[in-house]
Amino acid sequence: MKKSKHAVETTNLSISWGAINVLDQLNFELNEGEKLAIVGPSGSGKSTILKILAGLILPTEGELRIFGEKQKYLRLDQNSPPDVRLVFQNPALLGSLTVEENVGFLLKRNKNLTKKLIHEIVSECLAEVGLFNVENKLPNELSGGMQKRVSFARALITDQTLNTNTKPLLLFDEPTAGLDPIASSRIEDLINKTNNKAKGSSIVVSHVLSTIERTSDKVLMLYGGKFRWAGSIDEFKESNDPYVFQFRHGKLDGPMQPKDI
Repeated sequence: MKKSKHAVETTNLSISWGAINVLDQLNFELNEGEKLAIVGPSGSGKSTILKILAGLILPTEGELRIFGEKQKYLRLDQNSPPDVRLVFQNPALLGSLTVEENVGFLLKRNKNLTKKLIHEIVSECLAEVGLFNVENKLPNELSGGMQKRVSFARALITDQTLNTNTKPLLLFDEPTAGLDPIASSRIEDLINKTNNKAKGSSIVVSHVLSTIERTSDKVLMLYGGKFRWAGSIDEFKESNDPYVFQFRHGKLDGPMQPKDI
């Protein structure tokens, strides 16, 4: 079978909470190696897309393929889930585990890996994000910024029980929300470094313009459960589309209204 060139393919992907259509028949493709930003106002369903891609929730309708394989089950219900790595908005570290145990958590499933080798792999990933000699610390002994870096190191970990012929799909959920511009720049640099190191495909969900512009090749605008605009990052910067223009300039007048968002 010919290998798919798409990291992600969706067909009429939908999800509803009761009578509310959160996502309404979404269709998009992400080629292997591409970097996509999904943007839109708060509450528009951006993070819900990432949760579906990560196998944390199931769509109500439609089809999802990751690396060409149709996804039918939650991640925990799959014997060989696709290599999808979600970096949450908060670090989401387990407080009772050390940094090394948090970062190397999945590696412990591979009985062929010794403790020494796991330590070496974890230390290398921590060094990639600028952290040294923190393996034995607990998360609450680190600053918020360092915890964030640990979560990125966890995204770099390669589980050697997975199919190594497929590059990972990296998902970043509002990685710079609430950060000052300097801290945002550091995280954006870290996203790019993580992408380059993993050599995979990525989707960033964000409403921060600098993050969108610095970490993505193309953009999808989500509002009202549907994609309203799609284009390259250069087109996004120059577009006069009413959705894009309102979003970029923070205008009150436009198709996106407070009663809806």
